[in-house]
Formats: sequence, structure tokens, C-alpha cells
Amino acid sequence: MILSDKLILQEIELGNIIIEPFNRSCLGTNSYDVHLGKYLATYRNRVLDAKKHNEIDHFEIPKDGFLLQPNTLYLGVTLEYTETHKHVPFLEGKSSTGRLGIDIHATAGKGDVGFCNTWTLEISVAQPVKIYPAMPIGQLIYFVVDGEIEILYNSKTDAKYNNKTTRPVESMMWKNTF
Repeated sequence: MILSDKLILQEIELGNIIIEPFNRSCLGTNSYDVHLGKYLATYRNRVLDAKKHNEIDHFEIPKDGFLLQPNTLYLGVTLEYTETHKHVPFLEGKSSTGRLGIDIHATAGKGDVGFCNTWTLEISVAQPVKIYPAMPIGQLIYFVVDGEIEILYNSKTDAKYNNKTTRPVESMMWKNTF
């Protein structure tokens, strides 16, 4: 079950969902619109290795915009910091974003119960597209969890994306054993 606008507001009042900054006008019928933060990052090397730490370079998106190019993976970040303590958050692109040929995530659209952070976006484009800081970029939807949670994400000692940030975070795949 997906939370409706009234249930999202109720869960915010109860402290089960936190969105900072929160703007009531961003609340849809069953979602909340999130915006692009001011930082992007790109990997230093064109060839990435899943077993190695692939470092990134951060840069600020100019107020007059930045032109994204095809065949480059950009890591972005949401302007909004979120917490969810009882629901599974999903981040999806807005249809207006998709119609510009912008994908905001390759595979990581689902958060875990207990995820408390900004969202790193895996941005790719079909053709050159100019983007701007604070532009609408996606929408969060919240699913009800059936059953008790044993360990919330923010309580896991091995959680790789627990450090609060306002900048995109590179892949931590290299921390896995395989």
C-alpha cells in the first residue's frame, strides 16, 4: 500500500517521516516532490572497478545551469534530507524530468526503513540537457511495511551510506566481500 497525501502528512506529524526542508506545495496526491541539490559529482576515471574505491570529484552547479552530456554518469543529490522510520521510501523520477531524457537512478530507487540522509542520484541523459540547482528532480513515495523491522538501516553497523551529507556519495561496492 502506498501512503496518500493525508497519510504522509499524518506520518510527518508523528515523526515517522521527516523531510527537510518541507514545503506543503510539494506534496502530491500520493508522493512528495524532491529537488536537485547544488552539487554534482563525476568519477575521476572513465573505467570503474567494482572491487576498488572509485573516487569522484564534486562541483557546484552554477545558478545559470549546467549542461549534462550523454555517456557520462553524474552523481547528484537531493536538496531534501529525509528520514523514514516505519515505511519503505521509493524515489522515482518525475514525468517532466523523464520527458527531458533525464534518468535519476540506474537501480537505487528504493530506500530502507531507517534511511536518514539526502538521496544520491545516478543521473544520465539521452541527449544534452541543461539542469539547475533546486529544480524538481523526482518524487518520493512511501510504502507500508508488513511486519516488524528487526534492525533499521540507520542502526546497522555495516550500513555504507549512513554518514549525513549534502553532496553525492560514490559507490561503496568495494566495501563488500566478493
